[in-house]
Amino acid sequence: MKITPGIINGEFIGTEGKIAESCHSGYIGISGKIVDESKNTFTFLQGGKMKRVIKEAAVFHFRFCDGSIVEIDGNLLVARSEDRLKKSIKRLW
Repeated sequence: MKITPGIINGEFIGTEGKIAESCHSGYIGISGKIVDESKNTFTFLQGGKMKRVIKEAAVFHFRFCDGSIVEIDGNLLVARSEDRLKKSIKRLW
């Protein structure tokens, strides 16, 4: 998968995710399928339990359907998914 700013504008519900880094020690290692998204949080389904994580407090690893894993800083994701579509993002790499 080609890494582009368009990934940040995409839909994350249904995607497998993992928290790689966080300033909150309880978040590190949470992984599972993303089942809900709000402006400031992702909700993961991990082992039959729902875990809500604040976006700006973490760095996420997302696994997409083609098997690629992408690391995204949660600060770039703080917005409703429909509002992220409207936002332009400078290329970071």
